[in-house]
Amino acid sequence: MATSTEGWKAKLDKALYEQNAVTDVLKMIEEKTKVKRTYLVMGVAGLIAIWLVFGYAAAFISSFLGFVYPAYCSIKAIESTEKDDDTQWLTYWTVYSAFGMVEFFSDIFLSWFPFYYLFKMILLIWCMAPISNNGANVLYHRVLKPFFLKHEREIEDAMNKATEFASSTLDEVWKGMSQAKEAASEHVADLAAQQVKDAMKAQSAPETNEPPPQPESTFEEDPDHQD
Repeated sequence: MATSTEGWKAKLDKALYEQNAVTDVLKMIEEKTKVKRTYLVMGVAGLIAIWLVFGYAAAFISSFLGFVYPAYCSIKAIESTEKDDDTQWLTYWTVYSAFGMVEFFSDIFLSWFPFYYLFKMILLIWCMAPISNNGANVLYHRVLKPFFLKHEREIEDAMNKATEFASSTLDEVWKGMSQAKEAASEHVADLAAQQVKDAMKAQSAPETNEPPPQPESTFEEDPDHQD
């Protein structure tokens, strides 16, 4: 047990003393506080663990911490020329996605268990741990890979059907949008043509300056009437 603990501590120290942006921040804090970065990280981990048990927004914090560091390491893996780190983080994201799907349908029940988000954070840390038998490798090779190989044909058939359905739906939507666009264009063209016709008709109408005719008087003047 002591040997295992020392091995973990040695691997943690190695990771904390690598040259990157995170360790640069830890170095600056270490120089100002005179506290070793290993103890700083362990202290922050302890505070996070307490917060996940008693604090607010534990679900968001556990998911956020399970995403940030792996995303950073994945970017480094993409930019590197080695293949092992690519496989490592692809495995992690596969397990992380599968865990997210399971959690989506069971979170309403699991979230009521005490210390659930703390155990979730421990699981994610185990999955992203820089060791050969981390949680991502164990869960992938013992759970996900056998399940996939057993149901590979059914999964591919379902994916093909979903792809065909999505393609046909998009085609129908695009066709409907094209028809609506053509109808709108024709309607606008008809309105413009009608406006042009009305303008030409108004310009071709004859203009007259004659005063309007006066109504005839019905009063008959008496010839015998003298002023």
